[in-house]
Amino acid sequence: MPPKGKKAKNGKSADSSSTPGEASTAASLEPFPPAEPGPSTSTAENKPKGWTVFVQSQIFFDITQPPTPTWIDRSVLEGKGGAEAAALWLAPRLAVTHRLFYPNELGKVLGPKSQEEIWKAVNNSPTFPLRVIKRRQKAQSFGIDSRGREVGTYTLPEFEAREERRIKLSCLLLLSNRFSELRDRERRGFDKSVVVTEQEYLEEKARRKEMAQLQKKLYGTQGMAKEGKLALDPEWDDVTPIKLEEPEKALAAIAYTADYAEAMSYLRAVMHAKEYSPRCLKLTEYIIEMNPAHYTVWLYRAANIFALKLSIPDEFVWLNAVALENLKNYQIWHHRHLLVENYWPVIASDPRAIAKFAEDERDFLTKILAEDTKNYHVWSYRSYLVGKLNLYSDPEELQSIEDMIDADVRNNSAWSHRFFLVFLDPKNSSPGVPATQPDSKVPGHLVDREIAYAKEKIELAPQNQSGWHYLRGVLAKGARPLTSVEEFAASFVVGLGEGENEDVRSTHALELLAESYIGKEEPEKADLCFSRLAEKWDRIREGYWEWLRQQS
Repeated sequence: MPPKGKKAKNGKSADSSSTPGEASTAASLEPFPPAEPGPSTSTAENKPKGWTVFVQSQIFFDITQPPTPTWIDRSVLEGKGGAEAAALWLAPRLAVTHRLFYPNELGKVLGPKSQEEIWKAVNNSPTFPLRVIKRRQKAQSFGIDSRGREVGTYTLPEFEAREERRIKLSCLLLLSNRFSELRDRERRGFDKSVVVTEQEYLEEKARRKEMAQLQKKLYGTQGMAKEGKLALDPEWDDVTPIKLEEPEKALAAIAYTADYAEAMSYLRAVMHAKEYSPRCLKLTEYIIEMNPAHYTVWLYRAANIFALKLSIPDEFVWLNAVALENLKNYQIWHHRHLLVENYWPVIASDPRAIAKFAEDERDFLTKILAEDTKNYHVWSYRSYLVGKLNLYSDPEELQSIEDMIDADVRNNSAWSHRFFLVFLDPKNSSPGVPATQPDSKVPGHLVDREIAYAKEKIELAPQNQSGWHYLRGVLAKGARPLTSVEEFAASFVVGLGEGENEDVRSTHALELLAESYIGKEEPEKADLCFSRLAEKWDRIREGYWEWLRQQS
């Protein structure tokens, strides 16, 4: 303000000589209210509510960039116009500048006389209204956060929290770089005292995970240096993943998940390098969890196990759990097949080891067949295992199958496996003879035993075809005619063709009788059997029975 004194009072006041607009402009010289005496008010908690980063930045700019008078006569700047014009230009500039930055020190810079002259020139000049233009800083961006929000719109507490995250990220990055340096020194082997422990690996893994979370919060996925489970694992730092490049605008592009695509890119890299290591084994397990049907991964896993000479029984333990979770997966059983082939030379000369392995496998197969009794892959593997371990005459294997038939006499898969055990045993069969053809090497007592067994089970479920098909197979192997069981089949057919007295408990028995009559050259009886099947007992296959009638 102008210095108080006699001459100042005689001059025109700012209120009497200026317009309302000029008065308001003068008031605008104060960029913000003066601070109250007391503690510092610079903390975010003491700022006005809603004070943003943009607001504070503009205030700091205004403080460091003083206002400038609107009127600048170029003749003054060029030294023309005389002392009065120069004073008119200089007076408001000094007054405004010192009011902003040295409000209490104007008297130290200029003497009382000089101050009076300045304010006299300012107040009395009719040609120089005191108006100022604030120099506004150009629009400045403080960056965009992960949600697309301009950082400049943050309140001060929000901005301070963001800065804390940035500082924390910087500290973690320093620690991570230190870990990478130590690990590189260890790999080079120049300093034997440098050893990176497993605990340090785990700490770095957790650290990278935290860094990724902070980067995502601060900058979104675009600002992340690394993204993905394996990319953040220090164990895979030395591997450059090979990504699958899909053709542009492919008609049937596969929509891989991010984790699966990343894992496969690392798998391609280690397979290309022909690396066999524990980490590769863990990688295959990770991929199998996501896609257990990927046969290439299973083959590579087997190659790792054999190359590293790992324990086959341990692999079986892991594989059993996977198989129970994926009952219909063929790759699992092919992998199991490869394991047995690799394990067999180890136990081939040890009968006890073979018996123990057979028992373990049988227990597991019983467990998995309880979940899916007709799983083709399991039965196929079981047949292979019997042949590999020579379990044809193993009483426990036969008893296991009998238990399954007792539990479900309609289990045709169990019936088929029993036939395989009994009639494809190298001790009781001739090589090269088809399963449905007679074999002179099959003992007669074995045929009698199996005929009696089939009859016993047929009695439990006469209309179930599994037992009848087994009986026919036994008769064929033993070169026995159907007439040998004609009496047994006839026990399920009463009063054929006798109207209300007719009762057929098994259409399979009636069919067997018809074929038996054809073998005995009794076409009338065979024709009656086929007629009754077509007309009453199996009308769904009427056309088939009529065709057989014509053939007979």
